[in-house]
Amino acid sequence: MRIDILSLFPAMFAGPFGDSITKRAIAKGILNIHIMNPRDFAEGKHKQMDDTPYGGGSGMVIKPEPMFKAVRFIKETTNYQKRRVLLMSPEGAVFNQAKAKELAEYDQLIFICGHYEGFDARITENLADEIISIGDFVLTGGELPAMMITDAVSRMLPEVLGSSESASTDSFYNGLLEHPQYTKPREFEGMKVPDVLVSGDHAKIAQWRREKSLEVTLKNRPDLLEKAQLSEKDRSYLEQLQSK
Repeated sequence: MRIDILSLFPAMFAGPFGDSITKRAIAKGILNIHIMNPRDFAEGKHKQMDDTPYGGGSGMVIKPEPMFKAVRFIKETTNYQKRRVLLMSPEGAVFNQAKAKELAEYDQLIFICGHYEGFDARITENLADEIISIGDFVLTGGELPAMMITDAVSRMLPEVLGSSESASTDSFYNGLLEHPQYTKPREFEGMKVPDVLVSGDHAKIAQWRREKSLEVTLKNRPDLLEKAQLSEKDRSYLEQLQSK
């Protein structure tokens, strides 16, 4: 996968993409990330990227010309058929794990990160394929959301994680929160690892993990249960939990 990010502050991406899973994906050649400053496509002596809004009001609005030129340049100089232009903005649909899996199916993602008061509406309406938000709050710019989405999507790419099962057991992947995890030592300050996890009985372990996942979800994010794919056994177990 190739990811292109348009940002007025490209230096912000050096740290997050230089470590951990993203770094590993880049090193393996699974992920290719390019950061570009749209100011390079702005006109005039000062390469102005924003201007005052028509109709008055506070703040500055990002001009359409540089962004259109930048996106067109990326499309013209890369050869990917399955691509998606994503604009980071609070007005978009809230990003989730299902969207991460969907975006991981593309060959190229182009992120448009904003600043100031917002974008000229011609950018949001005619340049972006999709507007994405990471929550009901406002940040200084779209850089942090682009980093978060890149990280979430990269985890879905084949061979990025150490285990082929790692992504599928993450919280939200199957609609539920993840079950509790334990490692050595078996006992720490009187706190013991559940016996079932060291029993060697894989069927019982799978059942325990599923039940714990249901418990954690019911306790912390019961809203997720409304859309989760639940079996009759799952529903029966939830009824037992709720009756206690």
